[in-house]
Amino acid sequence: MLRATAHKMIRGSCQPKNYRLLEFINYPSNQNQNHLYWPRTVFVVWNVLNRSCGFVRAGQVRLRWGGGGRAECCGVRTTRKEETWCGDTAAGHPRTTVFILFLSSCSHPSAKNTLSTCGVIMSMRVGTHGSVGPNDEVMPYSDDETDDELDVSTDEEQEETPGAPQPAVEIRPSEIGWKVKANDRPYHHLPEFNKKVFLCIKKSRYSGNAIKTYKYNILTFLPLNLYEQFKRVANLYFLALLILQSIPTITTLPWYTTLIPLVVVLGVTAIKDLVDDIARHKMDKEINNRKCEVLLDGRFQDSKWRHIEVGDVVRLKKNDFIPADILLLSSTNPNSLCYVETAELDGETNLKFKMGLRVTDERLQEERQLAQFDALIECEEPNNRLDKFTGVMHWKMDQYPLDLDNMLLRGCKIRNTEECHGLVIFAGADTKIMRNGGKTRFKRTKIDELMNYMVYTIFVLLILVAAGLAIGHSFWYEEIGSNAWYIYDARDDSTSYRGFLSFWGYIIVLNTMVPISLYVSVEVIRLGQSKFINWDLQMYYAEKDTPAKARTTTLNEQLGQIEYIFSDKTGTLTQNIMQFKKCTIAERSYGNPTTAEGVILDRGKPVDWSWNQYADKKFQFMDNSLVACLRSKKDKDALEFFRLLSLCHTVMVENKDGELVYQAASPDEGALVTAARNFGFVFLSRTQDTITIREMEQEKTYQMLALLDFNSDRKRMSIILKFPDGRIRLYCKGADTVIYQRLSPNSKHKESTQSALDKFARETLRTLCLCYKDISSGEYEAWSKKHMDAQVTLVNREAALDQVYELIEKNLLLIGATAIEDKLQDGVPETIAKLAKADIKIWVLTGDKKETAENIGFSCSLLTDDMHLHYGEDVNEKLNLRQAKRRHEPPTESRGRRKPGEPFFPEPGKNGLVITGGWLNEILYEKKKKRRRLRLRRLGKRPPPSSPQDGQPMNDWEKEMRQIDFVDMACECESVICCRVTPKQKANVVSLVKKYKKAVTLSIGDGANDVNMIKTADIGVGISGQEGMQAVMSSDFAFAQFRYLQRLLLVHGRWSYIRMCKFLRFFFFKNFAFTLVHFWYSFFSGYSAQVAYEDWFITLYNLFYSSLPVLLVGLLDQDVNDRLSLKFPKLYLPGQQGTLFNYRNFFISLFHGIFVSLIIFFIPYGAFLQTMGQDGEAPSDYQSFAVVTASSLIFTVNLQISLDTSYWTFVNCFAVLGSIAIYFGIMFDLHSAGIHVIFTPFFTFTGAASNALRQPYLWLTIILTVGISLLPVICIQFLHKIIWPSVGDKIQRNRKRYELEMQQEAKKRTPGFQRGARSRRSGYAFSHSRGYADLIASGRSIRRRPASRVGPQSSIREVPERAENI
Repeated sequence: MLRATAHKMIRGSCQPKNYRLLEFINYPSNQNQNHLYWPRTVFVVWNVLNRSCGFVRAGQVRLRWGGGGRAECCGVRTTRKEETWCGDTAAGHPRTTVFILFLSSCSHPSAKNTLSTCGVIMSMRVGTHGSVGPNDEVMPYSDDETDDELDVSTDEEQEETPGAPQPAVEIRPSEIGWKVKANDRPYHHLPEFNKKVFLCIKKSRYSGNAIKTYKYNILTFLPLNLYEQFKRVANLYFLALLILQSIPTITTLPWYTTLIPLVVVLGVTAIKDLVDDIARHKMDKEINNRKCEVLLDGRFQDSKWRHIEVGDVVRLKKNDFIPADILLLSSTNPNSLCYVETAELDGETNLKFKMGLRVTDERLQEERQLAQFDALIECEEPNNRLDKFTGVMHWKMDQYPLDLDNMLLRGCKIRNTEECHGLVIFAGADTKIMRNGGKTRFKRTKIDELMNYMVYTIFVLLILVAAGLAIGHSFWYEEIGSNAWYIYDARDDSTSYRGFLSFWGYIIVLNTMVPISLYVSVEVIRLGQSKFINWDLQMYYAEKDTPAKARTTTLNEQLGQIEYIFSDKTGTLTQNIMQFKKCTIAERSYGNPTTAEGVILDRGKPVDWSWNQYADKKFQFMDNSLVACLRSKKDKDALEFFRLLSLCHTVMVENKDGELVYQAASPDEGALVTAARNFGFVFLSRTQDTITIREMEQEKTYQMLALLDFNSDRKRMSIILKFPDGRIRLYCKGADTVIYQRLSPNSKHKESTQSALDKFARETLRTLCLCYKDISSGEYEAWSKKHMDAQVTLVNREAALDQVYELIEKNLLLIGATAIEDKLQDGVPETIAKLAKADIKIWVLTGDKKETAENIGFSCSLLTDDMHLHYGEDVNEKLNLRQAKRRHEPPTESRGRRKPGEPFFPEPGKNGLVITGGWLNEILYEKKKKRRRLRLRRLGKRPPPSSPQDGQPMNDWEKEMRQIDFVDMACECESVICCRVTPKQKANVVSLVKKYKKAVTLSIGDGANDVNMIKTADIGVGISGQEGMQAVMSSDFAFAQFRYLQRLLLVHGRWSYIRMCKFLRFFFFKNFAFTLVHFWYSFFSGYSAQVAYEDWFITLYNLFYSSLPVLLVGLLDQDVNDRLSLKFPKLYLPGQQGTLFNYRNFFISLFHGIFVSLIIFFIPYGAFLQTMGQDGEAPSDYQSFAVVTASSLIFTVNLQISLDTSYWTFVNCFAVLGSIAIYFGIMFDLHSAGIHVIFTPFFTFTGAASNALRQPYLWLTIILTVGISLLPVICIQFLHKIIWPSVGDKIQRNRKRYELEMQQEAKKRTPGFQRGARSRRSGYAFSHSRGYADLIASGRSIRRRPASRVGPQSSIREVPERAENI
């Protein structure tokens, strides 16, 4: 009743969408109603921004209520002037307001008596512009969240029955199950931390730091490998066949005819698996044996990574990889600041900073102090969230909160920090980088699946044929065999039993319909194709000595069937390198090749920076006139332009061996400061309140009065400086959309700058406007007081600061604009365009913010100027309309078989989709799904059915249809960009396309945040050569540049697919032609399971006589060369459509085999029927007949593969002729008298070959048989190439003309990348995280630590007069 009343009261005065009732608390009534104070009260604090919940106690931090000692919210008024509240204040978290209402002395009429003893904790979320939709700047973690996070964040509470008794809701601290004790290894092996592994076997829940990716060891290799191989139906079938052949009453073939091929197949596959696993062992050993210093027995000792345990204190040095997830304790930098490079996590090369707690920084510097460190860490369970960590450190009777800023994650690299110390929190498989890896999925190609289904089809055909022949034998024996005394076998078996034995006999005889050598041949072909990828010099990146590498040998032909590519952005499409390209200053644009006198050139020379000792030699600029203008000091606007760039930033600088090294929070800022440095305005150092620069050989120091940092809403940053001459000036840089709104009416250069911005935008450069404003001392003093008040506010501090910033950032004067190139990797636009012509759709999935991702989309031609872009709001609205329409349809119609729906974009023209992770969760119900599940688990009952109005799916079917609608809509678009998405969301998007489109997908990325996506896709590609190798280790293929993807797919992938399809078609054909001769022979042998060939011919047919030519076709064949494959991407389409190998092709091979087997049997049979030899004897014996049919088969099969070969080499010619020669050589040896004498029971065709093949008319029979078998194939191929030529046939016919055209194009081709036209302006895009402004303003990065440490208090004191830059 109380809860329901509270809901009604709050709903009556608040917007229902803007609040979330988190918890309802019953307290005993306080005796003193006028003074509410709860010394033992526990409050629930909910942070909407990062969706974390904390349980905190009163009595530590005071929360001041505004409004003259009275707080008012939702019409409920409290009389308490101030109340105690603990935890992070709402002001510390953007867009978060936390209200704690005590209604004990409530004046609200509707709740005066009813709610006299209750407290309500309510959280309000305010969006960027007051909306309640998903925040585009926040990266959501729907199902990645831990259970205890969402346990208190349900979307709505269950309505209570009026009058029903309600139990009191007890708030208890969150059950934090992960405890780490410093320097205490035995603690983590206590029984309370053990978990059951199997039956009564238990082990510690804390993982060791060793990683394991290998599958076998010395003891398990043989049994496990054999077990895996016998999971293949074909291998199991041949094992059963071998057992059958050992039964004398059934067998019709010797046991070795099956054993030898089976042993060869198992052996080759086992050797391949062994080689792969040895490589994995080596990689694991290399990582696990890396060295690290660990504090053991009171001193630091070298230890291997695999020996590190949770709770160990480790020491890391500069450029060391971090071995585990570590709590930073202290470092040699001021305030235990530590810089890390996260390239292996996210592919970004700009540095991030981490900072230790103040208390550990002061007390844990020496080895002795670290050895005595005995803190207990309580924190969240291991999870995959790279952006979050929550914990508490208990040490010396005090508690200290921990967050992600205190953590060093495994996979990162220590930079610009000589030494640091840390405590291992998560090790090995529990680390965040390993948790983000996702499950390792066993990947199989579409052809593999199809091949297995075809093998099952052959099994069914085999059983049907064997059953039919067994029935035929029963009738034959009943009618003829039982009455023929001359074939009496001394057995009195019944007719049905003889038919039963005949069935198993034919299963053995016709077993070659299921080709045992098929799988080993496929593995050999795949291995060879993988080597071709590894050896391709055109995919070798010389700059970093990185060749392409096929890390798996089972997916090559799948590369020829890709329909969707999912790509990361940073480090994959881009180099993450920003380059200052152009600028406009006071109506004049600079950046094109120009001489010092201003003469425009077609090809200019880069600027010579020898006059500037601080210049970065790698920086290139083609406009010499700008340098001449600056050095003359005549253009005041140009001087002011670069002075602004050198002062208005948050870059940190380090003097390293006499060289200035800049560390920027984003590559954009680094590029701008580097440009100013080269043009003579060198940023030298900074302290907490000063900036020192060198202006054209003159050093100046400016006093920094305020730093107004960048954030996603402001899209600008400003700095207020006091000049050496006493002037106060504000410098501002930001996106043109926000700067133009704040310009003074008297500002000049607006139109010219606008034109230059449009021009830069058409070249897809990232633009930035620069402006300034002079401020009087009085104006600054007045503003400074407001600024100070906003800085100390506890509620909505960021909003308050933004309002104060608005007061000063107005009436600005425009100087000009910069244009930065977000440097793409070489060849990215051309690659994307070429893949698009091959009907491959490319989706970009990135964690970057929307503006950045959109700009890169235009830069790489993924998005174009004529494309209509749709965003999350549009998508959600269209999907809701479709869902509402479906709800109003009759159930039988809507739930029936899904029909192709009407298009979401019926208007003509191209469409593009740009959607953020927040909207993705909203659209796909991901967030709500888990919350409902957790609520069910907590309440222990089912929720009432959802109503159509609550925005929730009514059932699983509706949720699935919503996902299908989203996928259909996205697939209607030419391009899709998903930004601010988590690693889990990347994998989910890939899964949706795989599931609902049945398409072959490829994911490409370079960081640990791409691993899940790479593992989920059918093909995973890692970009190697960067610092981070996590993506490469999880990938199927790896190379150094995105542009190599077109060669991987359009050349190697297409060739692999064509070769494999041709191989399989021919392999099935040759086995049908070989085996079905037994079927025709059975009609003339009483269906007695008698074989038509010699036993040794059956054994060696697939191993030696027919395997090599078809194997070489599978390895070397190509319809057109690599250059033509790249020139004509349409050649890739047959692979996507699967037209070269499917059930239609399978049955064509089957009927072709039936036709050839019919010819091979009946023409020799007719020739032998009434024949007389030259010596007067009739060679119509069984053995001569077997030799002729076998010889005809070998000639036919080898000449047939010759007709199917498109690319002839010496090796192919040798294989065809060699196979025929090997057949005759082995046959004459096996039919010789010598081997018969030695192994009499096994070789019974003594002299059969020499006797049969000396008859000329038998050679004529062989020639006639082969000719009739091949003639129809020759006619059909001729008609196809002349009347119905494929695209490949046409290109092959005109190959020489196309090659000549390509040679002429190569001579005319001009170097350089021409950017496409675009009217859209590039948005301002700094890093998606805040800069170093807080760090600079606090002075934490620039204090010098005192030389001696007497105690903690002495180290806290600041020494501003000796402050220096890091």
